Amino acid sequence: MAALSVCALSVSYDGVPAVVDTDIELDDGRVLAVLGPSGCGKSTLLRAIAGLEPATGTVCWHDDDLSATPTHRRGFALMFQDGQLFPQLTVARNIAYPLRIRRTPRASAAVRVADLLELVGLSGFADRLPATLSGGERQRVALARALAASPRLLLLDEPLSALDAGLRQRLGEDLRRILVEAGTTAVMVTHDHDEAFAVADDLAVMRAGRIVQAGPIADVWRAPADPATALFLGYARVLDGPAAAGVLAAAGLPPAASVAVRRSALSVADDGPVTGEVVEVRTTPGQLRVVVRTQLGEVDAVASLDRRLAPGDDVRLRVDPSRMAALPRPSEGPEPALD
Repeated sequence: MAALSVCALSVSYDGVPAVVDTDIELDDGRVLAVLGPSGCGKSTLLRAIAGLEPATGTVCWHDDDLSATPTHRRGFALMFQDGQLFPQLTVARNIAYPLRIRRTPRASAAVRVADLLELVGLSGFADRLPATLSGGERQRVALARALAASPRLLLLDEPLSALDAGLRQRLGEDLRRILVEAGTTAVMVTHDHDEAFAVADDLAVMRAGRIVQAGPIADVWRAPADPATALFLGYARVLDGPAAAGVLAAAGLPPAASVAVRRSALSVADDGPVTGEVVEVRTTPGQLRVVVRTQLGEVDAVASLDRRLAPGDDVRLRVDPSRMAALPRPSEGPEPALD
């Protein structure tokens, strides 16, 4: 039995659909990332699960229909991207706020707060005010507060989006550890696929109010449902027709109508089977990123930093079959439901 079951959930504003006929199933202790561009309806979906938006369809917890249950009785907790800490309260009192609302005995609350501060890596911060904390520290406090009352489901709305890239990566890894150690079942919405991959077990890709593909992250990554999903997940290009056939043949894979390729799927190598001419070279800290004009059309490739490449150079490309995904024809796409 799934812990969270969302069935045919829809939300509209003035007759305009924001979330359309959405189904989700999530097991206890797993983290689902709902991934999609801004405006696709993912935050509305999260708020509807929490009971903050009027919706049709059902939201169930272990087969108990919560559709008519008010937000404060669902046993869910929400964490927003700005943390929404109380500026006048210390870190400890911010974390203890849900416990005070529930009239938890003071001694028990103090123990719980101390445990949570240790869990989020902020032992010794109990008496600090939010204004004295960094952005990452404030988000850790907000996470500790969301976990304080041991919610049966944690809902995270873009929890890391306000942080810079380096801090977002580090805190994403910490968030994953914290959720696993706490045994928390969670749904996180984000527009950043690296963040989703770092934190979640399962992935639901959302576009224009609909979930277009869902499943374990590795499965979705290996087999995108369509070209738009592949490009959104971070594949560099989608090749069609003869270009797809040529790349798949070079990789030793069976033919397909189209194939999504990561930038690193093709690399400059003296023994590569694909030949071409360098069109563009860009240096990054770890590698050269190259655009090559081949008999298959223009493709993206990478090269080691010790190679000296310039536009006009002839190169050979090796193909890595593990870094590409054959795409199904539209009629062959998977059902958009989370197993």
